[in-house]
Amino acid sequence: MGTYSFKLPDIGEGIAEAEIVAWHVAVGDMVEEDAPLADLMTDKATVEMASPVTGRVIRIAGDVGEMIAIGSILAELRVEGDADTDPEPAQEGAKTPAETVRLAESDPAPELQLAPAPEPMAKPGHSRILASPAVRQRAKDLGIDLADVKTAEDGRVRHAALDAFLSYNAGGGYRPAGGKRQDEQVRVIGLRRRIAENMAASKRAIPHFTYVDEIDVTKLEELRADLNATRGAKPKLTMLPLLITAICKTLPDFPMINARYDDEAGVVTRSGAVHLGMATQTNAGLMVPVIRNAESCNVWQLASAIVRLAEAARTGKATSQELSGSTLTITSLGPLGGIATTPVINRPEVAIIGPNKVVERPVFRDQKVVAAKLMNLSISCDHRVVDGWDAASYVQALKRLLETPALLFVD
Repeated sequence: MGTYSFKLPDIGEGIAEAEIVAWHVAVGDMVEEDAPLADLMTDKATVEMASPVTGRVIRIAGDVGEMIAIGSILAELRVEGDADTDPEPAQEGAKTPAETVRLAESDPAPELQLAPAPEPMAKPGHSRILASPAVRQRAKDLGIDLADVKTAEDGRVRHAALDAFLSYNAGGGYRPAGGKRQDEQVRVIGLRRRIAENMAASKRAIPHFTYVDEIDVTKLEELRADLNATRGAKPKLTMLPLLITAICKTLPDFPMINARYDDEAGVVTRSGAVHLGMATQTNAGLMVPVIRNAESCNVWQLASAIVRLAEAARTGKATSQELSGSTLTITSLGPLGGIATTPVINRPEVAIIGPNKVVERPVFRDQKVVAAKLMNLSISCDHRVVDGWDAASYVQALKRLLETPALLFVD
């Protein structure tokens, strides 16, 4: 028998350490070759580490949420035959710190003998009411006086009696607004921790301001319906590809919007290309896949890229390159919408654009009241780089294109 030490390999991009976000094994487990050991996160990409050998796990590096350096031991396995024995094996009978923690967590807690809750005294004029502690607690939670509930023949109040009471007195305010839940503690790890750190750094370092304007997208929605009616095998258009087209057409006149600010060097880099970050909600948290060179794509290509990148982000298959390098971000709550948003800038970018929900409302047009489809558009900017006048002027340029959508396809 030998000990195989699996060291965390160089994952690339100059990464010095990774965060353990999930363990697929525990000390004492048998694992087959190529079976998953753990999930580790670097930057915004999660990497699954598989066992290169078959063996029994005798040590793992740390708990979920801990950082581990590249080249350090992630797990040790007992294997048949000779193996890598560079690390000093644990003495017979001794337990590593990781094992000690896991054994402590697995030890059963001693049983506690709980005394039944004392039954309350009966009200004056009432005989003592018989009910189990569970029934009493339920009645207390519902705000029901047990003296008001009809008892069974043996003089006890049971759950069925409470159910009957509630059926006949539903309008009396006895039903609770919602069920009571236990408090729970959730460790902030993995992508959720990265998001928290990035958002906190963004709000600390960047003096945000947000500008919101209303846009009439009635004609744009009509154009979108016409394009979808004749799209054939092309992907269905949402509002987003058309909005991105407008963003790309207006940015050359507003280069301060499509930029990144290096705080330490005091340098603003105005990007010639539009690498558009697309804020995407996933089960793990918010991710920002990037449509590279969006300015060179037509609306159908943009629609395809949006679907592909959103799916890659939601399934955890987006590469590190697809999750980095954006120069401007767009964030949309889709049908949830809202009247207006104040999105947080994706640092080190200097602006983020947030379209809101499209709603139909009456408006005055040519001295008549007509129905129009309206959408508020928000933009948050870094006031160190973008002035309020610049942000307002840029949104007005977007508004002109979106309210006259034929201009989107004119050079």
